[in-house]
Amino acid sequence: MAAEGDFLARYRAVSNKLKKLFLHVYFTFISLCSLVLSGQLAKELKQQDCLQYAAFCNLAMARCEQTLFNAPGEALALTDAARLFLSSEKENRALQAPGFDEHLQAALNCYSFAIKVYIEMNQPVMAASLCLELGNALKEMNRPGEAIVHYQRAAELQTQTPIEALLSMGEMATCKILTRDYDGALSVFTEMQLVCQERGLQLPGTTTPVGAFLDIVAKCEISRVLLLMLLEQPPPQKLLPEHAQTLERYAWESFDPHSQVTFLPENVFLLLQSVVMACQEKDTESLKSLQTELWPFLTAEQNHLLHLVVQERITPSGQGI
Repeated sequence: MAAEGDFLARYRAVSNKLKKLFLHVYFTFISLCSLVLSGQLAKELKQQDCLQYAAFCNLAMARCEQTLFNAPGEALALTDAARLFLSSEKENRALQAPGFDEHLQAALNCYSFAIKVYIEMNQPVMAASLCLELGNALKEMNRPGEAIVHYQRAAELQTQTPIEALLSMGEMATCKILTRDYDGALSVFTEMQLVCQERGLQLPGTTTPVGAFLDIVAKCEISRVLLLMLLEQPPPQKLLPEHAQTLERYAWESFDPHSQVTFLPENVFLLLQSVVMACQEKDTESLKSLQTELWPFLTAEQNHLLHLVVQERITPSGQGI
């Protein structure tokens, strides 16, 4: 009887294993068939310009890839679905069709899941590229406030590539300027300068950054000075130390030809120094003249900030700038 009981126990164990194997093979076969059919249908719908339906097919493909434990395929299918939903949303906006941003919300969800998959695969660069792609799309759709979060996440994922992280932070600062968050933009530019000094390439024996890091430091310096003038900060003794040090470099009473900022051309440094003094003296006419002289040396964003500085001196907005 003992031998018979042992035989039955082994039979049940083998039977259960075969049942599980059969179910696994069955579901794998079903997933593969669904994957192929969804892919074919997605292509046909995309050719017929039914973008949102093609996106749903890509979502089905992502679920099949997840069942097959194929993370790269799942991330790719989710990314394709997100881009199709985004394209559909852009088409609706171009046609000025009424809607509730449902395709945009679907795209945001697909991007979020794809980013999560890439992070789980330990591929932060791919995840950061999707964050940037989403941020750029939202910025293009005149939603800079929503884009800030995605640029910030991209910068956090790019810790191993300082230049890329700085570029993402620059986009974040631009969005803050577009949303009139000038204090936030000032904080981002200040952080960018610190990152360049701490992690950037430097000349041997000095703290002066070189190459692209030098260009970024110069751009941040100009933007910070203009933002400080725009915000009409309190006296230096009440400023944050990093902001007070910046303004001290451009104060005429503390001017020392040997301590000039080395990462800015001499003419730009002197013009910025004149702008700071004109703002402190509330000399509007001098500001207008300096705006004309500085115009060719500044980026479009910096010229916009300088224009706001001049306008605030002429006609204060009273909106808390």
